Amino acid sequence: MIILVAGAVGRGPTRLAAFDAALVAAGVADRNLIYLSSVLPPASSVRQVDRIAHPPGDWGDRLYCVMAQAQAAVPGTQAWAGVGWVQDACGRGLLVEHHGGDEESLRGLVRASLDGLCRNRGVSFPSGGIEVAGAQCADEPVCALVVAVFEAAAWMSASQPVGAAA
Repeated sequence: MIILVAGAVGRGPTRLAAFDAALVAAGVADRNLIYLSSVLPPASSVRQVDRIAHPPGDWGDRLYCVMAQAQAAVPGTQAWAGVGWVQDACGRGLLVEHHGGDEESLRGLVRASLDGLCRNRGVSFPSGGIEVAGAQCADEPVCALVVAVFEAAAWMSASQPVGAAA
């Protein structure tokens, strides 16, 4: 499984509009995001990209992901988001997602959480990475977002409503 990781920043007249602009910039705005806990299955390959150019699935499909996002709406404040991961040679591993008000503290949180998750499991993973995104609010809300995309799933056929008798 190839897991694509991208960071993006969005701006807008409201926090929600800024969040949506970040989703558009990351390439995942037209999917329904389903958040996963932070475990990489065996045989996973994490790849950092500038943007998820061709996200799996189609408009409105479920998109399974791990995501961090932060927003700032006060001029002069910052929003930072990050996803970090560790893996072994078989591709299994862990991801963590964090947000913060500055890059240095965000990176510290990601490292500390990954260390803690490994310690909790009594494991050590030899490789890893981190993707961060950040922005400073000037005159309108900003959103920093990092998303790790796993896979998509379509919804049931529209011809049979959920809960309807066959």
